[in-house]
Amino acid sequence: MSEEKKIPYKIYLNENEMPTRWYNVRSDMKNKPAPLINPGTKEPMGFDDLRPVFCDELIKQELDNDTAYFDIPQKILDFYKMYRPSPLVRAYCLEEALGTPAKIYYKFEGNNTSGSHKLNSAIAQAYYAKEQGLKGLTTETGAGQWGTALSMACAYLGLDLKVFMVKVSYEQKPFRREVMRTYGASVTPSPSMETQIGKKINAEHPGTTGSLGCAISEAVEVATTNEGYRYVLGSVLNQVLLHQSIIGLETKAALDKYGIVPDMIIGCAGGGSNLGGLIAPFMGEKLRGEKDYRIIAVEPASCPSFTRGVYAYDFCDTGMVCPLAKMYTLGSDFIPSANHAGGLRYHGMSPILSQLYADGYMEAVSVEQTSVFEAATKFARTEGILPAPESSHAIKVAMDEALKCKETGEEKTIVFGLTGTGYFDLVAYQKYNDGEMTDYIPTDEDLKKSIANLPPM
Repeated sequence: MSEEKKIPYKIYLNENEMPTRWYNVRSDMKNKPAPLINPGTKEPMGFDDLRPVFCDELIKQELDNDTAYFDIPQKILDFYKMYRPSPLVRAYCLEEALGTPAKIYYKFEGNNTSGSHKLNSAIAQAYYAKEQGLKGLTTETGAGQWGTALSMACAYLGLDLKVFMVKVSYEQKPFRREVMRTYGASVTPSPSMETQIGKKINAEHPGTTGSLGCAISEAVEVATTNEGYRYVLGSVLNQVLLHQSIIGLETKAALDKYGIVPDMIIGCAGGGSNLGGLIAPFMGEKLRGEKDYRIIAVEPASCPSFTRGVYAYDFCDTGMVCPLAKMYTLGSDFIPSANHAGGLRYHGMSPILSQLYADGYMEAVSVEQTSVFEAATKFARTEGILPAPESSHAIKVAMDEALKCKETGEEKTIVFGLTGTGYFDLVAYQKYNDGEMTDYIPTDEDLKKSIANLPPM
C-alpha cells in the first residue's frame, strides 16, 4: 500500500471523540443574520412573540447570536450514540474512476433508519418539547427525510406527531410515508382540506402538487389551534443549523486526526440545514481569519433561491402566517415544478447562509436534474452507496471540481456532504433509468411573478 493509501477508507471517531457541544456560527459573524419580523407590526420578534409557535428552549437558541457553544444534553448524546459518530469516507474508487489527482472525502449521514442527517435536529427539537411537557408536535416534510426523522424522535420520547407532506412527494414516495406511520405519526398530503389555509390554497391553485411553503402553513395552523402542540422545522431556522453543526464538528475532528486540510467544502442547499451544519466549524475559522476554504452551495436549477432569487424579507410559508425572514428567496408563493428535485424545493434559504452568501464567504451554483442523477449513478457504481437525490447535487459539483483538477494537475482536497441514502427515491431513479426524466428551469417571467409579491418593508 502506498503512503497515500495509509489514510483509511473510513475515518471513524470513537465514542469519546464525538462532540459534546453544538457550535453557533453566528457568534463569529460580524454581520449577524437579520432578525425575524412580525408581518403585522414590522418589528423584530422576541421570545414572547414566538412562544405560541415554537418550544421555549428552541426560541432561546433561535435568538442567540452570541453564545459560541451550547452543551448537548445527555439524553440527546445517548440517542446520538446509536448512529454517531458517522464516518468520513475517502472516495478512492471514485477518484480512480475519474482519473483525478484530487482527494475526495464525503461525510456520510445515512447510517440510521431515517436515511439522512435530519435526525440530528429532530431528536433535539423533540427533546426540548418533551422537557416542556408538551403533548405533541406538528411539522412539514418535502421528500420525507425530515418527517421520517422526527417520527423516530417522537416515538423515542413518547410524543404525538402530525406531518403535512408535500403532495407530490406523498404520491411519489409512499414507502417513506409508511415509515413515518410505522413510527406512529399521522401523515397528510399538503395542501389538504383539513386546514383553513389548505382549503384556501387548493381553491386558488386547483390541482396543485404543493410546496414546502404550503405544508409549513398547514402545520403552523394546526400547532397554534391545538393545546399542547408546537411547530418544529427541519431546516432554514438558526436553531436547526446549530444542531446540525455536529456534522461539521465531526468532519473537522476526523480530518484533523490525519492532518488533512480541505481546499473546498461542498454541500447541497435547499433550506440550508445540511450545508450549514457541514460548513459550520470551517466557516468559523474563515470568519475569524484563521484559515480560508472555498465553500460551495449546490441547489437545483428548478428551485434556484441563491442563484436567481433576491435577498429580501419574505414570508417563510405560502399561507403567510409565519414571521418574515430576510433570505434569498423566490417568493413565498413560488411553487416548484412537480418535476423531481428531491427535498430541495423550499422557496427561500437559511438567514444565516443568506447573510454569509451576501457577504461573499461562500459561492452558489445550480445544477440540472438529469446531470445530478448521472452523477448519482456514477457514484453508486463506484462507491457502492445509492445516494439521496439531494446529496447528489453535491456529488455532481464535487465530481466537476475533481475533473478540473484532472485538467490542471492540481491535487486539491474536496469534502462534500452525503446527507443520506436514496432507497426511498427509486421512482426518480426509475425515471432516470427509463430515459423519462426531464429538466425544468423556471423562466425569468415565472420568477418575476412570485418575486413581485414580496411583502413591502
